[in-house]
Formats: sequence, structure tokens, C-alpha cells
Amino acid sequence: MPSATPLDVIIVGAGLAGIGTAYRLQERCPGKTYAILEARDSLGGTWDLFRYPGIRSDSDMFTFGYRFRPWQNPQSLSAGEDILTYLRETAEENGIDRHIRYGHRVTGAGWSSEDRLWTVTVEGSAGNQEVRSRFLYLCTGYYDYDRAHRPEFPGEKDFGGTILHPQFWPDDLDYTGQRIVVVGSGATAMTLVPALAERAAHVTLLQRSPTYVMTLPNRNGIYHFLSGRVPDRWAYRITRWANLGIGMAMFGLSRLFPEGARRLLMSGVARQVGPKVDVARHFNPPYRPWDQRLCLVPDGDLFRVLREERATVVTDHIDRFTPTGIRLRSGLELTADLVVAATGLKVKILGGATISLDGVVVEPTTTMIYKGTLVSGVPNLALAFGYTNASWTLKTDLTATYFCQLLRHMDREGYTTFVPQPEADVEARPFLDLSAGYIQRAKHTLPAQGSRRPWRVYQNYLLDALMTRYGRIRDGVLKFA
Repeated sequence: MPSATPLDVIIVGAGLAGIGTAYRLQERCPGKTYAILEARDSLGGTWDLFRYPGIRSDSDMFTFGYRFRPWQNPQSLSAGEDILTYLRETAEENGIDRHIRYGHRVTGAGWSSEDRLWTVTVEGSAGNQEVRSRFLYLCTGYYDYDRAHRPEFPGEKDFGGTILHPQFWPDDLDYTGQRIVVVGSGATAMTLVPALAERAAHVTLLQRSPTYVMTLPNRNGIYHFLSGRVPDRWAYRITRWANLGIGMAMFGLSRLFPEGARRLLMSGVARQVGPKVDVARHFNPPYRPWDQRLCLVPDGDLFRVLREERATVVTDHIDRFTPTGIRLRSGLELTADLVVAATGLKVKILGGATISLDGVVVEPTTTMIYKGTLVSGVPNLALAFGYTNASWTLKTDLTATYFCQLLRHMDREGYTTFVPQPEADVEARPFLDLSAGYIQRAKHTLPAQGSRRPWRVYQNYLLDALMTRYGRIRDGVLKFA
């Protein structure tokens, strides 16, 4: 049976976005009741789930951290355990942890036009239950925590070693002195190789095609200079805005001058890996910079282990596994005791929950996203979705702030529901403009964005800030009742 008294807001997911959204709700709408429903037994989302060696942020922490709580570690790309500690402390300091209901896996949510309420179906250790609320905010991220993208390769059963995916790294695995092959070319692979090389006999990075990789000094010079000279909060804010500006400028220049950006990135790699690595073969992707997300490596740790020959990069295709390793299409055989299939994520939109309106299931692919957060035709629903070309948190904080502005407007005007209405002259476009494999595999499951504002997803913090913070709430597209 549903709970007797409906909540004002249900937040689904106690990760980075869920905790940040809860803070904004407490700060800007202090009278609202809310709960965070978390499927797992602890908060942190990604940063609690992933435990593979070397896990760290792939975005600068001074923009990845919350705007309201300074990140005080001078490292720009920080370890996963430090990020998890930061999230736990943020939740505890602000009383957010008292609103989290652990072991509550949301399987469905149904909107009733008659009651003007969401009824959220939850699976838990105590069985199924229902929780009701006026508003529903999905902070579930965009990939599957239970399954990863793991292609099967010919001959795997013949292999005498161990094959595993980093999403499910066992705590008791000892790889000291082993020969390891890491299959993949994304941020996870780039993180694993230098970390594994500390204890392994040798590590080979095996990729089908290259990725753009750039080093980032892991001690932020701006923050280090300001720390102790100005208050910590100001040191954080100045560093955050400086890094944000640098990141936006790099992205914009890469889009305007892709060949120049390509040459700049490749020359940076060549200076660090030494003459024995074929940069043109292994670090020269067939696409333009930022058609896929750029991989950042702190202090060039990946390049260092390649230069010291503790690791090797090979660009080739797998033919089949053999009893002692992997045979490639070129005929080369890689000997391995351990193969880490860093082959990517499996996208799961809305956390896998089924959304329905008056009993009719809503297919995400038939919807369009309004201002990067609200869903066309669906009342009182918001979702958190961060940037693909910058820190995730920058966008999710903007949308949480906008959501609170929306609630306050509704309270002032006496409204109980909102719904973005699709416009006939707006052309539907892919929600994520990335050629990355995990996005292409899932494009048939994602909602759309529109060809113009307020349906356009700009991937630009300043444009989004202007639209969400200073744009009109009543724009004729968002309908109230």
C-alpha cells in the first residue's frame, strides 16, 4: 500500500547528482519534504560501485566538486576513495544522509492525473512497497550498475588465465608479477594501465583504435598559489572559474580548429612517451578531437610507464583467445595471465524504471528533453544528466537550481503541476552528440533534444546557466495547472 502522506519530492539515486539535488532542495525550498531512494546499501553511486585499481575522476575536481562545498585537495584528478569521502561528508554535514532510504530499488513510477501524484514502486528486503510524491527527480545516471558491455571473444574457454571486467573487480585479486592485457581505449583503460604496472610484470594496452589522450598536472597551480593567501572558499571559486574557462576554451578551439588541436595533442604525447612509441599509430584517432570524450592522465602517468617500458600499447583487433593469451589479426600473440576487458559501459536510461501516465507506459525515445532536465508530455518529472564535454556536476547543479526555482514559482502562483508541451516546429535531434561506442549502442533507447531552445542541449555551461537561472519560467512552452 502507498504511504499515507505523500512526499513533496522523491529523488531516485544517492550518488553525486542525488546528493547535490537534495542540498539545493533543502537550501532553496526548506519546507519541502523529500526522500532519496537508493537501490544499493550505501551512498556514492559510481564512486562506491567501482573498486578497480587506480580509479579516479576523469574530470577536474575543482569543477567536478559541488559549487556549494569547496574541494580542498590540491589534486585535480583525485582518487575514487577521496571522492567517496567527500560525498559522505557532504551528506552527513547537511543532514542529507537522514533522508536516504537504502535498499530501495525503484522499478516503476506511475503518474495519476486524478490525484496529481506519482506512485513509485520499490523493491526491497521487506518486499515491494509504494511511495507517493508530488514530484519525481531521477538522479540515476545513465549506465547499468548490474551489467557492463562485455563482448564475447572466440576461444575464451581455452584461455588458462583470468578474464574480468573492471566494473566487477574482486577485492581479493592479487596480480603481483602477472602479465596483464587491458582491452580497451577509454578512460578506464587509461587509468588501469599505470596503476596495474606498479605491481604487474608487464601491462599491455590493447586497443582497436586510438583515443585522444592529454596529460594534466595533478597539482593545481592556481589553487596551490591561492591557498593560504585568500580564504579557502575564494581560492576554490577562483580556481573553479579559471578551470571552467580553460576547459570551455579548449573545447571551443578544438571544434573550430580540429586539425590544429589534433597536432597539439599528438605533439604533447610524443614529447612524453619517447621515441620507441609510434604516436601516429597508437594516439591518432580517426575522428576529430571531442567527437568522443578526451582522456586525461594526471602528470602523464600513462606516458611514463610506456616510456619506462613497464607497459606497451598495441593497436590491433582480437582474432581469438589461446590457452596462453590473445592472438591478434596481425598474427601477433600477447601472452597473459590476466585479461581485463575494459570494454565499456551498458547504458540504462531512467535507472531501468518504467514510467507511466495514467497506466500508459512512456517510451523515452518518444520524448524530448526541455532545458536539459524536464521531459516533454510528462508532468512533474525531472532528470539529472550532466555534461559529456565537462564535469558532470556543473550541469546537474544548474538543473537542480532550476528545479527549485520552478517549485517556488508554482507555490507563489498556486500551481500543482507542470508539463513541457512539445512544439510542432521543433526538430528532434540525438540527445547526446558523441560518437562513443556506448552512446551509439544505446541511441535507440534515449530521449531526444530539440533543434532550438528551450529543447536544445548546448553542452555549454554559460549558455545553460543563462537559460536556467535567468530565463523566464513562464515561456509559453511549460504549461501549469
